[in-house]
Amino acid sequence: MTPADVAARLGRLAGWKRNLAVAVFGATSVLALPPAHLVFLLIPAFAGLVFVAEKAPGPRAAFAVGWWFGLGYFALGLYWVSFALLTEPEKFGWMIPFAILGLGGGLALFPALATCLFRFALGRVGFSPAGRIVLFATFWVGFEWARAWVFTGFPWNLVGTAWTFSDATIQSAAAVGVYGLSLLTVVVAAMPAVLVAEDAGTKPWRPVATAFALLAAVWAGGAIRLQGAAETDVEGVRLRLVQPNIAQTTKWKQDLRFQHVLKQLAMSASPPSGGTPPPTHVVWAETAVPFYLSTEPRLLAMLGAVTPPRGATIVGAPRATPASAPEFRVWNSVHAVLSGGRIGATYDKFHLVPFGEYVPFKRWLDIAKITEGRTDFSPGPGVRTISVAGAPPVSPLICYEAIFPGRVVDAASRPGWMLNVTNDAWFGRSAGPYQHFAATRLRAVEEGLPLVRVANTGISAIVDGYGRVRSRLGLGREGVIDGPLPAALPLTPFARFGDLATLLLLSLSTAVAYLLRRRRSIPVV
Repeated sequence: MTPADVAARLGRLAGWKRNLAVAVFGATSVLALPPAHLVFLLIPAFAGLVFVAEKAPGPRAAFAVGWWFGLGYFALGLYWVSFALLTEPEKFGWMIPFAILGLGGGLALFPALATCLFRFALGRVGFSPAGRIVLFATFWVGFEWARAWVFTGFPWNLVGTAWTFSDATIQSAAAVGVYGLSLLTVVVAAMPAVLVAEDAGTKPWRPVATAFALLAAVWAGGAIRLQGAAETDVEGVRLRLVQPNIAQTTKWKQDLRFQHVLKQLAMSASPPSGGTPPPTHVVWAETAVPFYLSTEPRLLAMLGAVTPPRGATIVGAPRATPASAPEFRVWNSVHAVLSGGRIGATYDKFHLVPFGEYVPFKRWLDIAKITEGRTDFSPGPGVRTISVAGAPPVSPLICYEAIFPGRVVDAASRPGWMLNVTNDAWFGRSAGPYQHFAATRLRAVEEGLPLVRVANTGISAIVDGYGRVRSRLGLGREGVIDGPLPAALPLTPFARFGDLATLLLLSLSTAVAYLLRRRRSIPVV
């Protein structure tokens, strides 16, 4: 069966058969993401989606096409969310179908709107086959960008993340961000649909070759950038990342909490291996101290005892208002503890996880949040740069705060590095931690800043401003990483312009699609 025969069959599909086909396309495209990185599967997935959306009877049918594709993409891509509910299955297990299908179905609205507007535009302007692909990619990425903002935002599994296996390819994110990489990826993946277009002309291979040549040029440009990239470190700073690999089911048990802290204290104080210099700064994961540290002088003294002189131990711990406060509030925080057992700086997480750290619409939803404690977490004031003794200023990012492009650094007080502390133990040995780690690497490239990631069960790593992994401790392993702090790079174009760069890129791709229109409108049926 030739590609033209497959396209003809797809074009004749309707009803549940069409919906099932595009849902399979969506699920297939997930295999291009971490950890599998089977990027070639994006070609049948997106080429098939574009072809079916083009043949949809109208915008309403195209909306359904995009929604079913999105359901397959997000339901399979985010299956690991259910693992968090299985930490207490008797309490939260009933939520699993609602979490997977509800989250997947809600996020599927974004590709649904993309295909709806795409089909609407085709009914108004006669685009060439290549122009239709560029237009589709523009709508897709436009709604990827919107997904980072709407309803608190959730820019997880952006298509450009598929390339994080290639250090060279992701270098383009320094200029255009992950959204630019997504735009190129969708154009390249969907362009083979031109080969079976009814109005393809006599040389339909030309736009396909052009798209792949552009991808090759991006890779080559990245390779050249890396060729001249030296591994420069911050003088006098040695990091120790502590990954204790504590299971989420035991993390908060009353009789084990203090033992967990003692374990991490011992790991922090252990001598470095191989005669390497001792650490100047020790970093623990999100909520690594399962106590209100600011009200625990004994624990502070113990942390101060293992803190290197003139350095700091940076730990994740919940923070609460004093007992005398009129209202009890709790924050998910990071503390920088000095060698004397004093807290030198504190950062409070501001981008909280709905249902995980707080319950939205609590007035109507009588359910508990998934994380420990009955009180919802309060949001902090926003992205901040804090001072840490003996090290450059740092931008702390707790958990999924690191997945938001352009929203990880205070532009008015630019840090020398980013620190992502997280607890991916919620998601076990699933694709979730790999996807999370891939997103954080892209933030390093976009900002030109090193990113240090410390996870309770992995993946912990030291990543430089080019997104290169200097040191890494894998998922489900116990141990420490000792290594230098990479130096910051000069300000990147994306760090300078942020969302403006994304909007300019989308405007440019819209203009390209319009220039590729046909002189006479060709009806799409």
